[in-house]
Amino acid sequence: MGRSWHWDFEDHHWGAARKPAAPTTGEPQVDPRAHFRRRRRGVALASGMVLLLIVGALSGGHHHGASAAARAAAAAHRASGGGAGQPGQSGTAGENKAVASILAYTPFVRKGAGTKRDVALTFDDGPGPYTPGVLSVLERLHVRATFFAIGKMERYFSPSTSREIRDGDVVGDHTETHPMLAHLSAHEQYEELFEQIARIELLGGPRPTLFRPPYGSFNATTIRELRALHLLMVMWSVDAGDYLQPGVPAIVEHTLAGVRPGAIILMHDAGGVRTQTIAALPIIIHALRARGYHLVTVPQLLADEPPPSGQPLPPNLSGD
Repeated sequence: MGRSWHWDFEDHHWGAARKPAAPTTGEPQVDPRAHFRRRRRGVALASGMVLLLIVGALSGGHHHGASAAARAAAAAHRASGGGAGQPGQSGTAGENKAVASILAYTPFVRKGAGTKRDVALTFDDGPGPYTPGVLSVLERLHVRATFFAIGKMERYFSPSTSREIRDGDVVGDHTETHPMLAHLSAHEQYEELFEQIARIELLGGPRPTLFRPPYGSFNATTIRELRALHLLMVMWSVDAGDYLQPGVPAIVEHTLAGVRPGAIILMHDAGGVRTQTIAALPIIIHALRARGYHLVTVPQLLADEPPPSGQPLPPNLSGD
């Protein structure tokens, strides 16, 4: 979400870099870009070989033609006993039941009913280089949160997602490559959703049951694909505005000014430099607790105060 988002952070970083300084010794200089790309290609090749072996052993397809490699790998992982939960689970049994019951009458939520002083912190666009800093704050202050992860970022930062799972945080689906979903076909949307699910399962996490659309972009096709995958679309009622990097005081002010009981707060742990988010987070947490709010995951918020039925779908926020 936001104009500063770059999933392929290495290419962005090196593309913006200045020319290297002239060598000061007679030793050959190594282009760090070429070195990193060679290493990345080596990792991708090794991963591809493993997946191809799995596909050779496990044949089968999907009615939408989802990636056979990812499907076979996830199936093999579950068959070997890997994964912390069964398909459709995320978090505790009570939280799973809450999500399922809400899906029975609405395809989305943007806040709880407001009957209790629950607030959910959510983080988009990770995992990334700043995710460990966010997690350290949450761990120190004993807060469980909800992370909407991008599948491709797991190629570089999957240890942070594994850490989230161990901490009891909830990991949701933020697609594989962070596209504008409303611009994609039904097949392409399904691929974006399913590939991320497979990656989380391979990491040993429960199958995601929550989804957040990149840029707030979705359409009727998205809703149909979410229904097929039993995913609940989670919007937000408070935008911290941290993706713009407006400064710590501004992030704190934007967040606290909009919070009401049942609020779902949008923040970011990746997609740009997140030092301001990390600095603002403990201030926000302490202030919310001082106001009597309980910080919970999205599934726990929905279990405590499910939203009413009959709400109209929110608008597509991307301007499509």
